[in-house]
Amino acid sequence: MSAPARNEASRAGTGVFAPMRAKISERTLRTDRWWLGPLLTTLGLATFVVYATIRSFVRTAYWVEEYHYLTPFYSPCLSDSCVPGSSHFGTPFGELPGFIPLGFLVLPFLLGFRLTCYYYRKAYYRSVWFSPPACAVAEPHAKYTGETRLPLIIQNAHRYFFYVAVVVALINTWDAITAFHGSGGGFGFGLGNIVLLGNVIMLWAYTLSCHSCRHITGGRLKHFSRHPVRYWMWTQVTKLNNRHMTLAWITLGTLVLTDLYVMLVASGTITDLRFVN
Repeated sequence: MSAPARNEASRAGTGVFAPMRAKISERTLRTDRWWLGPLLTTLGLATFVVYATIRSFVRTAYWVEEYHYLTPFYSPCLSDSCVPGSSHFGTPFGELPGFIPLGFLVLPFLLGFRLTCYYYRKAYYRSVWFSPPACAVAEPHAKYTGETRLPLIIQNAHRYFFYVAVVVALINTWDAITAFHGSGGGFGFGLGNIVLLGNVIMLWAYTLSCHSCRHITGGRLKHFSRHPVRYWMWTQVTKLNNRHMTLAWITLGTLVLTDLYVMLVASGTITDLRFVN
């Protein structure tokens, strides 16, 4: 193909819009409900985004003083705007205006970690960006530039968001430990502890199943036999990585469940089921 012809093909489009592809007027020849997957994914992601956004800004019912339950949407709470007792790491920041969420320090990084996650890329590329919406279904975009330009070039920062996610998982672990607190002081154990602990376990599983974690543990090794410890770590992370998609959805559910439970207890709507103290 001559240079002018290549330029003309480039201007005409790529993928299913390339001039060398068969001209099919129908968007797809599939007869199954190919649209159901993208639709359910969109509804699931939208539901979480709406709920998490509202809860992050309302500044109510996020801390149970009696049992030291703190919702993960407000952890760590580091400003003077936080209710007394909810700041496990002090209050280095002063009062915050209402348009700034109390978990402002980590929420952007957690959002970045989720948005750049390899699974979530696939999920919202197909369901929101329609790139493509399903196999053998034409996407509406005439050209494809990949993750080489803004904003998608930010996807390459995923490994750095992973480091922050590990720190946040440690903070949430500390929150779950300090929540073993009784109404009269000392050790206590209730249903809320199970909810908080279950959420932390799932968050660790999702974080460690990340593709970046798999690469860090053994992705650059040329000889596994010379690094038996790292090879063992890599195999364990690989097992989790095989369930990365499942864990990605489970953790959205556990985050909502944990926040909802803490909110209901903190607002007095329900009473925490106590097993010890």
